[in-house]
Amino acid sequence: MTQTDAISINIPGSKSLSHRYLIGAALASGRSTIMNCQKSSDVQVTRSLLTKLGARILEEDDTTLVVEGIAGNVRGGEGSPMDCDVGESGTSCRLLAAVFAAGNGLFRVFGKGRMHKRPIEELCAALTRLGAGIVYTETSGNPPFLLQARGLNPDLVKGELAVGMDASSQYFSGLLLASPLCPSPLSLELGGTKAVSWPYVGLTLQCLHDFGISFTVETRKHDKDAWSVLEEGNWREVALVKPGCLRITVTPAPYRAGTFTLEGDWSNASYFLAAGALGKRPVHVCGLSESSLQGDRIFLEILAKMGAHFEYDASGVTVFPSELHGVDLDMGSCPDLVQTVSVLAAFAQGSTRIHNVAHLRFKETDRLAAPCLELKKIGVVIDTLSDGLLISGRGGKSHTKRGASSLPTLPEGTCFSAHNDHRMAMSLAILDCVNPDLAVQSHIDNPNVVDKSFPTFWEKWQCLLK
Repeated sequence: MTQTDAISINIPGSKSLSHRYLIGAALASGRSTIMNCQKSSDVQVTRSLLTKLGARILEEDDTTLVVEGIAGNVRGGEGSPMDCDVGESGTSCRLLAAVFAAGNGLFRVFGKGRMHKRPIEELCAALTRLGAGIVYTETSGNPPFLLQARGLNPDLVKGELAVGMDASSQYFSGLLLASPLCPSPLSLELGGTKAVSWPYVGLTLQCLHDFGISFTVETRKHDKDAWSVLEEGNWREVALVKPGCLRITVTPAPYRAGTFTLEGDWSNASYFLAAGALGKRPVHVCGLSESSLQGDRIFLEILAKMGAHFEYDASGVTVFPSELHGVDLDMGSCPDLVQTVSVLAAFAQGSTRIHNVAHLRFKETDRLAAPCLELKKIGVVIDTLSDGLLISGRGGKSHTKRGASSLPTLPEGTCFSAHNDHRMAMSLAILDCVNPDLAVQSHIDNPNVVDKSFPTFWEKWQCLLK
């Protein structure tokens, strides 16, 4: 097959970038324009809270937002707290909690669903050391909480603070976004015992750079070595970081308004790229940048390791139907891809082991237990590990060789569960490529959960099934 046989899909802008650039535009002075901004429910949460802070956000068209910023003047309630409902958006909660703390006033941060079970203690501890007041109103270390903002004061920690990424990189990113509002420079050192999802910090640095914020990045090979300052822009090349070996210092400055075009979302693209490898026709996904800092760009490397063939061109990337084989994968840097890879692995030749993703148990659902429960419904042998998954492939036979009796089927009277998780629903949709009769959208308990990150997912997905 050639690219001319491919089904073409356009992917909305990156959810991670949409959150960050909306925050940057809201904190800036003047008018910013953000093109190809995502309109998922998670991003709408961030948009709503920034509006509460006083930013004016107008829709110029379906994907273009015009933002009138508040010039860094972040204010909560004075007599009573400003209610800040983060819904089920962990990104909104963690990024904006730090931004709130850099302002003044009282904020009540709360959500719904599993949000009140998702960890935030390390971020709140850092904010407390910088001068914020935090009171948990239900469970210590989790939302909901009251935040008394008095501005963040680096002098309280002698200008340096260690923050871990064991549970989430969003703690680090939130502090980076808040740092320009500080009265003096703040150096953030990577602490903890490991760094999950590091590439998302790279996206935060890209956002700061684009909004005119100056920062320096220092690295070292061992935690006892002297620091080495990376040359301008070389932070983009940092792919792997170790606790005690990375430090970022942000210089206070106003966010500078501008015009920005956001690239396509590699996480959301992964379902369509996987369909190209597992389905009957190539799939061409438009709007993806080959030089993207998004960590989930690594999905193409994972596909290649599994035996898939793909080609880049000026408009995006095409993945071709391929015979897949099992692999051993450390997915600590790309946890949002685990459910997608689990489905691919189920139809590969041999076993696949996914590890270094223990923190997935604390997402919208337990993202290790949920794939096990759902894939077992169609006969896949899959087990949870302490920090990942072990999947036994069903044989790796191509779609042209599969007999009808070997196609996975859903037992009568059962349905798939999305576990109230957008990524669970979208990853299960890939099963349609193996057996269209599964009709996942019609046999899943909550297809609309995809609104959290990709409201038009099912509409675009149907293009693959025609």
